[in-house]
Amino acid sequence: WILCQQNPKTYAIVKQLLAEGNAGELQKYFGSRMEFGTAGLRAAMGAGISHMNDLTIIQTTQGFCRYLEKNFSDLKKRGVVIGFDARAHLSSGGSSKRFARLAANTFISQGVPVYLFSDIIPTPFVPYTVTHLKLCAGIMVTASHNPKQDNGYKVYWENGAQIISPHDKGISQAIEENQEPWPQAWDDKLIDSSPLLHDPYAMVNKEYFKDIQKQCFYRNINKETNLKFVHTSVHGVGHKFVQLAFKAFDLSPPFAVPEQKDPDPDFPTVKYPNPEEGKGVLTLSFALAEKDGARIILANDPDADRLAVAEKQESGEWKVFSGNELGALLGWWIFTCWKNNSRDTRAIKDVYMLSSTVSSKILRAIALKEGFHFEETLTGFKWMGNRAKQLMDQGKAVLFAFEEAIGYMCCPAVLDKDGVSAAVITAEMASFLATRNLSLSQQLKAVYDEYGFHITKASYFICHDPKVIQQLFDNLRNFDGKNTYPKSCGRFKVSGIRDLTTGYDSSQPDQKAILPTSKSSQMITFTFANGGVATMRTSGTEPKIKYYSELCAPPGNSDVEQLKKELDELVNAIEKHFFQPEKNKLQRKTE
Repeated sequence: WILCQQNPKTYAIVKQLLAEGNAGELQKYFGSRMEFGTAGLRAAMGAGISHMNDLTIIQTTQGFCRYLEKNFSDLKKRGVVIGFDARAHLSSGGSSKRFARLAANTFISQGVPVYLFSDIIPTPFVPYTVTHLKLCAGIMVTASHNPKQDNGYKVYWENGAQIISPHDKGISQAIEENQEPWPQAWDDKLIDSSPLLHDPYAMVNKEYFKDIQKQCFYRNINKETNLKFVHTSVHGVGHKFVQLAFKAFDLSPPFAVPEQKDPDPDFPTVKYPNPEEGKGVLTLSFALAEKDGARIILANDPDADRLAVAEKQESGEWKVFSGNELGALLGWWIFTCWKNNSRDTRAIKDVYMLSSTVSSKILRAIALKEGFHFEETLTGFKWMGNRAKQLMDQGKAVLFAFEEAIGYMCCPAVLDKDGVSAAVITAEMASFLATRNLSLSQQLKAVYDEYGFHITKASYFICHDPKVIQQLFDNLRNFDGKNTYPKSCGRFKVSGIRDLTTGYDSSQPDQKAILPTSKSSQMITFTFANGGVATMRTSGTEPKIKYYSELCAPPGNSDVEQLKKELDELVNAIEKHFFQPEKNKLQRKTE
């Protein structure tokens, strides 16, 4: 590693550890290479093969380049796109921009054209560019909403969706085979004078905002609305692009949280730069909204592919919508706009909406009543993006896809979650509802009244020991003796089990799951006799065991408080009997 190294900062870190004979720290840096999965890479920036640094980026890109050469005979004609966010790590000299330039240099050294954005961008701009320019692949250097020391390397295929298996395995193998830096690998200044380097920044800024305007249906209302919005980009890249999106929809610009609008890799005002964590991240937004009389807050995560929304209630309290609640509102809105603007009612047979298997089934309820198609996929937008592309290639219209982790695909021009288009479409929906004297919360209740209440509750436990996680899931698969799953959980009877790690599904005639299975990640779904559904799964990017639960009631059952109480009791039983946090020494989210 030292022989290949030309970054003085990471070189010095490792030399120092060697001089001290610090085996423990060296083990941390060199114990195992970062694993390249379908989410690409995600790790802390720093020295060694287990961290994101100049050398591991060069090695990863060399492998990816060789893999693309094998798969595309016209790679040198079409090329790739590379984008980056604003992350940086002073002590190791790593930054998203530096990594993006080194990746571009790797491709250009092999005669491959590179469309390298000259400035920070939202993640959805990379898949947009892949599709728009018909490129072979895309790379986005970002760690999204992870802690400040992390970075990532996210990969898109020629279809504009994130890669799925077997590409991850093929790329991983190619990385192993291309460890030694190629000549000129470190000399990224060479790219500046190369005819193979292109900057798509101006073109994409124009075309993307033109494309999302196809989802703008109430321009006159937008021009006239008195509704005020606050926007925060949580020290990330979103500020400029959400301002431009509002302009494209003829909405007055949202008030930007001044302390958070400019990119800052230290994320100084928040503990975690993740709007999914709720009110803690939105403290400054609430204060600005109170000062300026804004009723709605729109919050992007640092790479602007996710969106959280909060609304001031009549009581003066702020309600932060869950990902499932905003998914219900956007699903209702996008379908309503489609229906009002569709000239051919028969076209409904070709309309689809998607959500991931751990997200609320509210779209299924809307689809059943309205007559369009609903499909669920495995967790993550890589699955929804790829499925959406398949359906679109068959002439179907995929109007919307979402996952409960505040990710929304509202515009078919981007086959991934997009917090910029979701923010402006939410603003138009709120402006329209205001003309009917309705708030977002009131409309959400109307959606549940019409299609049935869907009460959800999700959380996670933190566990840094993979052996404990394995043991926990093994116990669930051998609960009452070998190869037997739980028959009950406290007072709640289990009526069905689907295990997407092993491929078992008790509800299927052959007991085989329909959705793809993966032995490398844990995921079990329990259906209960009371209509509740709960999924437990491991996270692909963080040391978490997550759970998602939902209780669905048919339309007309309006005893929401009773439903909530029932779901709370079910969740408590799952935590107590299935997670066993004390025995397994798990750390709760609240801690």
